[in-house]
Amino acid sequence: MANTQAMCDSFKQDLLNGIHAFGTAVVRAGTTADTFKAALYLASATINNTTTAYTATGEVTGTGYTAAGVTVTNATAPAITTPSAYWTPSASFAWTGVTLSTAFDTVLLYNSTQSNKAVSVHTFGSQTVTAGNFTLTMPTNAVSTALIRIV
Repeated sequence: MANTQAMCDSFKQDLLNGIHAFGTAVVRAGTTADTFKAALYLASATINNTTTAYTATGEVTGTGYTAAGVTVTNATAPAITTPSAYWTPSASFAWTGVTLSTAFDTVLLYNSTQSNKAVSVHTFGSQTVTAGNFTLTMPTNAVSTALIRIV
């Protein structure tokens, strides 16, 4: 059997679990799970792969919406199915009794425990809500459908 160059599958899962710190100044001291949040952004905002942290610039405003978004329910451990590691929140992102009259189409997932560092940006069809509820239903936590997938 020949050797094969690859990133180790367990390493991908370890990244999602916050095990490795390659920086020269490690800031990781705790061993508890971080708190993640989900914030909504206007269709006119510029939230993308270059976003490094949560920002209020371009975030939706309206009745019933709290700046910085909602706390993500995180009861699902990262999983691995060779060659991918993956994770999906254990509950949908939900805003109830809101009026968001300016079009929005993006949610930013970010780590509020770690200086509001950005994790991922997810877009969807442009929406407005008047005195109602808005829910982003989470996909199945599986290798081909999870919200976060590292291949």
